[in-house]
Amino acid sequence: MIGVRPHSLKWRLLWRLLLLQGALLAIFGLLIVLALFSTNIAKDADNAVEILQHALTLDRNGRMTLRETPDLAELRSEIPGLWYIIRDQHGRELRHGPVPTEFAAIGGALDQVSQARLGYLLDEDKASGARLKRVETSFGRVQILTTEEGRVMAPGRATWLILSVLATVILPLLILMTLVTSIATPKVVRWSLRSLEPVVEIARGLDVERRGERLPEADVPDEVLPLVSAVNDALGRYDEGHERRRRFLVDAAHELRTPIAILNARLESMPATAERARLLQDLARLSVLTEHLLNLQRLDRANPNFQPLDLVDLGQQIAANLAPLAISAGYELGFETDADAVPVAGDALALERVLVNLVQNAIEYGGNRGTITIFVGRDSSHGIVEISDQGPGIRPEHREKVFERFYRIQDNQRGSGLGLNLVRDIVLLHRGSIDIVDAPQEGACFRLLLPLSYPRHSGHRGDWANAKDLSASAV
Repeated sequence: MIGVRPHSLKWRLLWRLLLLQGALLAIFGLLIVLALFSTNIAKDADNAVEILQHALTLDRNGRMTLRETPDLAELRSEIPGLWYIIRDQHGRELRHGPVPTEFAAIGGALDQVSQARLGYLLDEDKASGARLKRVETSFGRVQILTTEEGRVMAPGRATWLILSVLATVILPLLILMTLVTSIATPKVVRWSLRSLEPVVEIARGLDVERRGERLPEADVPDEVLPLVSAVNDALGRYDEGHERRRRFLVDAAHELRTPIAILNARLESMPATAERARLLQDLARLSVLTEHLLNLQRLDRANPNFQPLDLVDLGQQIAANLAPLAISAGYELGFETDADAVPVAGDALALERVLVNLVQNAIEYGGNRGTITIFVGRDSSHGIVEISDQGPGIRPEHREKVFERFYRIQDNQRGSGLGLNLVRDIVLLHRGSIDIVDAPQEGACFRLLLPLSYPRHSGHRGDWANAKDLSASAV
């Protein structure tokens, strides 16, 4: 059993079955021994013969007699009606007790018999018997005929009888049952749990982001059904909690729009100062975060309604819209591309917010110097967007963690710690990926990959227009 997992159902069941079988066989063996003791088999007539044999001696006249040994006295107390006939080789007899008439006249008729059990019928419901055995004594061989009642089996002989039953009956049965159980139990458990295989496969493919996912309860064994039902109930509660959270975020984001718009209008009316520019940056980040929440909750994760769009057009639009904000913060904002068109399928508003958030992140942490570059390109299967700055950059040990919720590289950093997490969620919903790579120069570079929406064409605008029409019809 070395190497067996302690929580394996089949081995737990096997050990318990073996313990149960061992207990049942022990009880069975005990019943056999009790049954033997309740019959004449457990009455040791041979023991009575042995007591008489050891007590037998010759008196001064050469006649057979019995010495009053402790065993003989105990035998007489146990069997008040003790009788016996002892004959030697010369035909001399020693009799004692109420010898039944059926045995009294046997005499030398059985002198050639070494041992035997004799019986007779007292009446219709009761029988009796005698034990005859030829034994050796100090003065020669004698024949002892005594009552079959015998005495209760001696402890040593009783132990031998119990061990004999264990060795000849119980132990072989236990070995046989152990072998059969060891072979059959794993197969039976595996066969019994085969109906759970579809449930396991469905459970492995569960997507917690998809509402209404449940495990099938049909054909599930009754013993496992409560567990499957409990998992389905937990999934239902998760759906309810997710829906409550979604409604709360949507309501909160909508409520934030009004004060953000008011603050923006008031800041725009203030004189142009460095503090005003800083406040406008903070307000823009807050606005983008609010829009992120709305876009993330608006997208249908199970069946997103993506439309064809061009990343080149989207990148140019973002660069034009955010150029004043970048310039006011001390940066130059540039746009680069190596393709005429990069067609992808997605939600235009959500992807726009992603790029806006990344550019504003560069404005916030780029050191207020250098150039922020938006690059749009493509490879054989993906559209590529890179947003890089020339600031202090992000060390490799932080590049994965910055996408975690509420994570900040420095405790005194500004921001909510949610922006990049929401960016990654939206990108993942578009079946894309986002990573931080080394910038062409110093600074940070966010690389966004999105799958192309159609096979690669020649790259002309006419091809993109045709492809966009085909993609729209496919969606």
